[in-house]
Amino acid sequence: MPTPALTPAPTGAVADTVREYYGRTLASSADLKTSACCTDTAPPAHIAAALERVHDEVMERFYGCGSPVPPALEGATVLDLGCGSGRDVYVLSQLTGPTGTVTGVDMTGEQLAVARRHQQWHAERFGHANTDFRHAFIENLAAAGIEDGSVDVVVSNCVLNLSPDKPRVFSEIFRVLKPGGELYFSDIFADRRLPPPLLDDPVLVGECLAGALYTEDFRRVLDRAGCADARTVTASPVDLGDPEIERKIGFAAFTSRTVRAFKLPLEDRCEDYGQIAVYRGTIAEHPHAFDLDDHHRFPTGKPVPVCGNTADMLGATRYAAHFTVTGDKSRHFGLFPCAPAEAAPRAGAEPGCC
Repeated sequence: MPTPALTPAPTGAVADTVREYYGRTLASSADLKTSACCTDTAPPAHIAAALERVHDEVMERFYGCGSPVPPALEGATVLDLGCGSGRDVYVLSQLTGPTGTVTGVDMTGEQLAVARRHQQWHAERFGHANTDFRHAFIENLAAAGIEDGSVDVVVSNCVLNLSPDKPRVFSEIFRVLKPGGELYFSDIFADRRLPPPLLDDPVLVGECLAGALYTEDFRRVLDRAGCADARTVTASPVDLGDPEIERKIGFAAFTSRTVRAFKLPLEDRCEDYGQIAVYRGTIAEHPHAFDLDDHHRFPTGKPVPVCGNTADMLGATRYAAHFTVTGDKSRHFGLFPCAPAEAAPRAGAEPGCC
């Protein structure tokens, strides 16, 4: 059936470039020129098994830079922003199960046509039909019928960098998330602000480079959207590879990151309230330990001191069923010692847990 017209949202040269590059220029992931929109990291076993059950055409038209699939998804309402051909939607469909729902949103009609073409095929293969695809801009989720506080988890795979209005995207994400809901996404980040004229280059835009967010600006944008503490789960350098692309944009360094953030009233610093978290080992794919981010590992059964923000991430979200968090915020002990992976303490310094 014909694709309906999109409700207006931020448009212009960048949006047109993205539609052309992903709708017509690229026939498959083999046409990409850099590793920015690809991932060579092997997925966890349960995700690899789910990928084996996804249609070949959907897989061939996949472009992504990570594996934005968090755990504990059974029965969840999930929204995939920039779902493209639907690869991650169909993986998530298996993990949420028949009691969950997965909605994919994309502005590229050609990609959505691939996703929809195989919807019934996947429903028969999985034994349940819980997917929906909507043609819309991720900057205007209301036009896609996504209501306030209706989503448990928002995921996105190397798409947010393509938006010409990133603050509006993050504002929409936190509008549709339920209290305690999670944003879990993979994308490309830059070590500096990039010159705006680079957005005129369709290859640099399409390869997820020209629109990459400067890491510090990302922190500021997310804070204004209502999240004061986002966590990096994984990070790896991007190899530009192509000599012409290197010549144009090689002055900057790029990383592919998977990030999680929660719709919670968090503080902008890690504060110490003497709280303790114990992982129960009850997430099936993580029987021995749970990694919240790149510097928080919770071995099963081991009491771990945590800051107030981490206590809330574990105790006021869907992860609460898998953790015992003791202590409250009635007594404050000052700043909690923090040491994220990218800001590790100097040799001999006091190690931190947050």
